[in-house]
Amino acid sequence: MKKIFILDTNVILHDSGCVHQFKDNDICIPITVIEELDKFKKGNNIINCNARDFLRTLDALSSEKMFEKGVPVANGKGSISICLDMALDEVIKNNFTEITSDIKILNIAYMVAKKHQFKNVIFVTKDVNLRLRARSIGLKTENYNSKFVENLSDMYTGLQVLEHVSPQVFDALYKKPFEVPMSVLEMDTTFYTNENLILKNGSNSALAVYDGPRQFVRLIQPTVCYGIKPRNAEQTFALHAMLNPDIPLVTVSGKAGTGKTLLALAAALEKKQQYRQIFVARPVVPLSNKDLGFLPGDVASKLDPYMQPLYDNLTVIQNHFNEQNTQAKQIRELLEEEKIVITPISYIRGRSIVRVFFIVDEAQNLTPHEVKTIITRAGEGTKIVFTGDIFQIDHPYLDSQTNGLAYIIEKMKGQPLYAHVNLEKGERSELAELAAKIL
Repeated sequence: MKKIFILDTNVILHDSGCVHQFKDNDICIPITVIEELDKFKKGNNIINCNARDFLRTLDALSSEKMFEKGVPVANGKGSISICLDMALDEVIKNNFTEITSDIKILNIAYMVAKKHQFKNVIFVTKDVNLRLRARSIGLKTENYNSKFVENLSDMYTGLQVLEHVSPQVFDALYKKPFEVPMSVLEMDTTFYTNENLILKNGSNSALAVYDGPRQFVRLIQPTVCYGIKPRNAEQTFALHAMLNPDIPLVTVSGKAGTGKTLLALAAALEKKQQYRQIFVARPVVPLSNKDLGFLPGDVASKLDPYMQPLYDNLTVIQNHFNEQNTQAKQIRELLEEEKIVITPISYIRGRSIVRVFFIVDEAQNLTPHEVKTIITRAGEGTKIVFTGDIFQIDHPYLDSQTNGLAYIIEKMKGQPLYAHVNLEKGERSELAELAAKIL
């Protein structure tokens, strides 16, 4: 039996193509949602683009029937209609005193559900609070999850530990050409291309990576990058992937203090001769969901709190050298000449991403659509590194399963052009590591 899905504004702002995700079921758009989308038309952020894109789609489908029975979304799809405002139901009046846009949308959803005797009518919103309100008055609700990771416990970590490896394997790995055929490991396990391996047998150990196309295991040795030395196996793997010119897409996940951004910056500086520019960007998630315009000062002072952690990481690298050191001077000159550009992710829109080492920090605050947009704009000779913590979400409508970083990790694993490393051990200080574990 067909269902009727009533969409909240945030679903459309999250995915402008959401109307194609409901198969042959019908879709209802409350008129209040259209009014709210009008406020988002102007701007360069992804939500502004999504608002414009959806309104154009709606306009192309629009006819008089849009306000009656609806019009087909496409062949094999259900219909889409616009639900006009209705008088507040007594249930809404009795439960909600302040009549906001959310309550108006909720009222329309309630009236539609009431008309159909609350059967097969589902209110779809990414707002947790609004879902709770809807359930409190008997509405069926769902979160919008067109692209999500089903089981976080099984998420790809980019690493396998192999025990009881033959001593002959270690002997062969540490001799030129520092690689062995995968078959000699005699392991009945599935490996992904560019997956990292820790090989062990008693006191013997080695770090390696799986070369999928050739079915070889290659030795990895720790590398010092611009004064930054990896402190553990995962950091060694991360630097190796970021320095490898044959891997243009890298993701590095991990909790705060594991060194994700620092390692990415060090790798970019180490390889700066191969790139035209180094872009370091991060999404700006305004505090209390307010736009940056609410903050005092000019653009630079508004953005400074968001960009400061990136400058802090550059300072750490500079502090490895004294003020007179050539490398320390180079970092200052690169910033002054805009060879290193630190900016919000929205300011990258329209720029040429050719021969660029592009670091996207806090990528867990991007939607799957946003990360796809970034990756598909990569030009020749560009390397993209996404860093973030999938469990530390600041975006109001994303979570650990629906954020862009988790989506890349799940969908790109095993691709020859991609590598992932999950950093587990905090390296800021013993105090920071203790706090991360027990607080």
